[in-house]
Amino acid sequence: MKASLEALRQRYETDAALALDPIAIPLRFGDALDREVVAFLAAHLAYGKVAPMLRAIEKVLLHLGPHPAAWLRSRDEATLRAELSQALEGWVWRFHTAEDMAQWLLAWKRLDAESGQGLEAHLLPAPGESADVALSRLVQRLRRELPPSYGLRFNLPDPLEGASCKRWRMFLRWMVRDGWPDFGLWTRYPKDQLVIPVDTHVARIARYVGLSARATPDGRMAAEITAALKKRDRADPLKYDFALSHLGILGDCPGIRTLPGCKPCPLVGVCRAGKV
Repeated sequence: MKASLEALRQRYETDAALALDPIAIPLRFGDALDREVVAFLAAHLAYGKVAPMLRAIEKVLLHLGPHPAAWLRSRDEATLRAELSQALEGWVWRFHTAEDMAQWLLAWKRLDAESGQGLEAHLLPAPGESADVALSRLVQRLRRELPPSYGLRFNLPDPLEGASCKRWRMFLRWMVRDGWPDFGLWTRYPKDQLVIPVDTHVARIARYVGLSARATPDGRMAAEITAALKKRDRADPLKYDFALSHLGILGDCPGIRTLPGCKPCPLVGVCRAGKV
């Protein structure tokens, strides 16, 4: 299994695959806080078809300029909301509206103002506490403080309620993990408590190769997959996430048992499809 996963990783750790991933957008920004703001936005819009999703993220960023963190910090809340409402008039991405995006960026601004250093402090567990407790605490706070629109509630699943929290897990992976293609900007967050972001692709492929037997892509499945990957690389289990997800995103895994179409896949030897 480990050799197969390593081969898969080598196959997808390419510039071509990276260009079709939302992480490519914050990677363009050199300043740490700018990357954080863009990642906070991009990760929480990362659902649905890739190409229109990337365009939707870019359209929001168009109005924040080359230094989004400074742009947000330089405006009071009323000015920021008015400018974004005007600039993003008519913008929508599936469940999200322009007002949702204005509120989401305002949330970053408020949390940053409290810490003076972005969001990491708000997601750090207290001594003896798990990282999921800290994430739940922030999610519950934002549920109280943000308007109850569908788009904003979609951004706020709670891990203690059993949710997989795919887009929060993705944001955390980007910010904490320091291997390709992630940033490694947050050095205080417990890296060993990162959990894999489970989307439909990762869930399906994980079932195919025996990383999880669960049918539902929930928090328990995410924990099972993470634990299984830790058996292959305890120090950096999430290094396989990008490849597993892109095997599905790029359409290279057909989602059915089909040979010889599956033969080129590095996972074919450990996959149910390879045993048909």
